[in-house]
Amino acid sequence: MQQLEALTQEARALAAGTLALTRPEAEVDRALQICNACRYCEGFCAVFPAMARRLEFGKADIHYLANLCHNCGACLHACQYAPPHEFAVNVPQAMAQVRGQTYADYAWPPGFGALYRRNGLTVAMALAAGLALFLALALLWKADALGRPLAGNFYAVFPHNLMVALFGGVFGWAVLALGLGVARFWRSITPGAAGAQAAAEAASDALRLKYLDGGHGEGCNDQDDRFTLWRRRFHHATFYGFMLCFASTGVATLYHYGLGLKAPYALTSWPVLLGTLGGIGLLAGPAGLLWLNWRRDPQHGDAAQRPMDRGFIGLLLLTSLSGLALLAWRDTGAMGLLLAVHLGVVMALFLTLPYGKFAHGLYRCAALLKWAVERRRPGKLGLGDD
Repeated sequence: MQQLEALTQEARALAAGTLALTRPEAEVDRALQICNACRYCEGFCAVFPAMARRLEFGKADIHYLANLCHNCGACLHACQYAPPHEFAVNVPQAMAQVRGQTYADYAWPPGFGALYRRNGLTVAMALAAGLALFLALALLWKADALGRPLAGNFYAVFPHNLMVALFGGVFGWAVLALGLGVARFWRSITPGAAGAQAAAEAASDALRLKYLDGGHGEGCNDQDDRFTLWRRRFHHATFYGFMLCFASTGVATLYHYGLGLKAPYALTSWPVLLGTLGGIGLLAGPAGLLWLNWRRDPQHGDAAQRPMDRGFIGLLLLTSLSGLALLAWRDTGAMGLLLAVHLGVVMALFLTLPYGKFAHGLYRCAALLKWAVERRRPGKLGLGDD
């Protein structure tokens, strides 16, 4: 029934002429037709065996495969038809351009999709600075919170209920916008029902960043045809650093509401230990990714998305730096100002999460889940080993 409904929707869209490919999508279609005839890269990552299960590539297929691509660059350096060949096949670049388009296409609310094209380094930093300045000016109403030690008591600067209201609203908006965007993407690629085994495989592939090993375990290509695992390592540090910071907040919430233990917490407490480890991860990972971003060959991705990439990385770096500085000087008179800066940066980060580089992780997880579902089904073409 689901397949019949999907075919009916596609037929209606075709009749209305709404499935015409954009220029980036048409380039992916052209490149994959050539790749499908060659298949030299079939063992590199999930994109190529998924490609081999198709003879034609509609919008949904192109969006799915573009988000399944991890932009490791291996296929570009292995391809005999890559530039300067007249076929000029550049799969990583074509996929990156479509990925950026899908983030905007599936954004919620739809009108906010344009933020993907504008959410550059300048916008991200300006938003963080503006919010930090607003909070710093708010401190002028609490003169006793400026310039004197408060024993690390953040709530003497901003009341607990006020911070919960501010960040609860911002976090709730980020979760809602990201969830609805990914749900729209998931429905569009018509993946079918996902079983427990498929979900477990997709989660394992995502958490291990399996496809950032180049298909051979030696890593990605960044500047040239040499392999390196640094991109994978920096991604791991960033992701797990973020998750440790999130865990720190969760444990602090449990302490406050469940155990009745009020902040500030000791340096040896779980909220502080988890937050410190997470902050270090969010310092090392984004710094490394920014370094690789500046050095990477332009052919390995979409140069137009670099401002968005650097804006997100910059906010992660500022979140970590301001958080660690706040921890180090929380018992000094600088604590109030440092808290305002940190809260402003964190609010900017969460406000831009649904419309920045963070979204790519969720879309990629959805594509990995579709691949895990798809590979458990028999191939329809019968042209090779699925």
